[in-house]
Amino acid sequence: MTLTQHMLARIAAHGPMTLADYMAEALLHPTLGYYSTRDPLGAEGDFTTAPEISQMFGEVIGLALAQAWLDQGAPTPFALVELGPGRGTLMADILRATARVAGFAHAAQVHLVEASPTLRAEQAKRVPQAQWHDDITTLPDLPLFLVANEFLDALPIRQFHRDDGGWREVMIGGGEALLTPGLSAPAPIALLDHRLNDTKPGDIVEHCPALPGLVQTIAQTIATLGGTALFIDYGDWRSLGDTLQALQNHAPVDPFAAPGTADLTAHVDFEAIAQNAAPARYSRVTPQGVFLERLGITQRAQALAANLSGPALDAHIAAHRRLTHPSEMGTLFKVIALYPEGAAPPPGLDP
Repeated sequence: MTLTQHMLARIAAHGPMTLADYMAEALLHPTLGYYSTRDPLGAEGDFTTAPEISQMFGEVIGLALAQAWLDQGAPTPFALVELGPGRGTLMADILRATARVAGFAHAAQVHLVEASPTLRAEQAKRVPQAQWHDDITTLPDLPLFLVANEFLDALPIRQFHRDDGGWREVMIGGGEALLTPGLSAPAPIALLDHRLNDTKPGDIVEHCPALPGLVQTIAQTIATLGGTALFIDYGDWRSLGDTLQALQNHAPVDPFAAPGTADLTAHVDFEAIAQNAAPARYSRVTPQGVFLERLGITQRAQALAANLSGPALDAHIAAHRRLTHPSEMGTLFKVIALYPEGAAPPPGLDP
């Protein structure tokens, strides 16, 4: 049975499903879901993330986390956590870059939050000392120094179209062996009451049901025990418009044509992170390019370039540009941090 057939049977039995339910099945179905069945990263996969583009990304982020740890009195032990760690490349780069920071490696307990067995196997090759978790609820009660790069964008979203009579939610139905999106009847939606003032009929607003609880749990730990959390993703301050996208072989495809075979993501609503940050504090949202430049990525790039020539040097220069330039990842991707009351935000970010 294909995942399409499985979903069509579910719809026939229970009626249309929300976009969030559709995304959860498409990405995480235990035997047919996208993340359950493949390594999606790199040239052979469907997309490439910043850590796979260049080691510099993880190196400067690792040193920023280490500086935040020092600024908070070097608590020992602490949990060094990554959400959605891909192949483990980012954490491996963080650990290598921080190896010379006195006491950091000894104090760090490495925890990776990963649902995919395929990706866990890849992570174990690069970060064999890690402990794995299905979700954040089983992380230890320790000061928390956490990074989530392109994690929130894969959390399932609900999508709503503004209507004269309220909101119409995108629902996935089926017929003739195909899954098709449609709209519910218009109705008031309490969780979107605050968006009636800044939207008009025809506008689309997205809501990520899992984001508030996730951010609140992390914020509570940081406020109570110390630490910092870096969220790095594409998106903007407030959700507006249809941002659902599917990628297969590095190219856009129809999100509903063949669930389980393409990566599904949506832009992150950074305002929602800030709204759920209490009792921790949150930093100013900062473009990735600005953040990385403040952390010294250009100086690191120049140091690495000194030993390169020919095609290797060309590739290195292109990687730096891709991570930082406004027309590449530099502006589309944003960074926000959580940190305790009374502490400074991590390096590269403003209060």
